[in-house]
Amino acid sequence: MNKSKGYIESEISKAITQWEKDFLGRGSVSVKSDILRDMIIICLKGILTPAEYSVCETKEGILTIKKTRSELVESGIDDLKQIILSCTGKEVTSFHTDISTHSGERIMVFKLCSDLEKDFT
Repeated sequence: MNKSKGYIESEISKAITQWEKDFLGRGSVSVKSDILRDMIIICLKGILTPAEYSVCETKEGILTIKKTRSELVESGIDDLKQIILSCTGKEVTSFHTDISTHSGERIMVFKLCSDLEKDFT
């Protein structure tokens, strides 16, 4: 049975949510994954805690939260790459992420070794 694009996107979202709970101790409010050419783009909403929003009221606080959150995610990159590989069958060649301290959203972009979207057309 060939899995649909929507099914794989959903599986990635579920796996990322579980990783957040296991690795970071809490999950985001919502996760949406999209396959676009050779990329998987994931938007996670509700990342920051109320305390982190308070810290983000200053420029120093914003930089601290971004740095700390980035280091946390980067320390779990091997797990994240494995999640993408197991869901898609494709190796991750690079990973990019940033968090908005204003909206509390994190964007993750996984660049793959080949065009995954072509597999569905």
